[in-house]
Amino acid sequence: MAGISIPLLMAGAVAVLAGGVLWRKRTAGARGQFLASYDFSRLLDKRLAERRPELTPTQRKAVFHGLRDWFEINHRAGRRKLAMPSQAVDDAWHEFILFTRNYQDFCRKGLGRFLHHVPAEAMTRPTQAQDGLKRSWRHACAHEGIDPKSPTRLPRLFAIDATLGLSDGFNYQLDCLKAGAAGSGAYCAGHIGCGGGCSGCSSDSGGSDGGCGGGCGGD
Repeated sequence: MAGISIPLLMAGAVAVLAGGVLWRKRTAGARGQFLASYDFSRLLDKRLAERRPELTPTQRKAVFHGLRDWFEINHRAGRRKLAMPSQAVDDAWHEFILFTRNYQDFCRKGLGRFLHHVPAEAMTRPTQAQDGLKRSWRHACAHEGIDPKSPTRLPRLFAIDATLGLSDGFNYQLDCLKAGAAGSGAYCAGHIGCGGGCSGCSSDSGGSDGGCGGGCGGD
């Protein structure tokens, strides 16, 4: 060590750090490509048709697009917990999890971790699902290039249940007056996080709180 200069040590440390950053970027890129090209319908179309017989083949494809969005925003969020805003996509996620080995392999290749499903009822704090929904809103908007504070449309994950006309789905409105109208049953997208409106949450296997917690929606 006596013969190694400090500048040389510093240069070596910088090289190691740079190599780590490059590796993370390449890994993230490979995972993103895997998620973008994964064929959900091959494995799940029949199962979703049995679970949701009212959906047409075209509508089921729309659900699988939503499922892709769900995994992509979880990839974007890293290990921060997100809440599922769509009942239809949640149904598809449930069916996917039942294919245990396929799902485990998918999570490893696409996310680098196992993504657990935690029902909203199992949250350890009343605000966990709300915090996770706020976070899902921001990431879903960013994914589609929507301003989360001044949206002109709903991101797909928040629009799909109403688009499909699901009687048991989650209905979000940009117009908070319409959402608050008596009997509308809709959630105001501008006030997401102040109430209900999510089916469950994602939780990676390394998380400590097992739900959608982590502050009031802060990244």
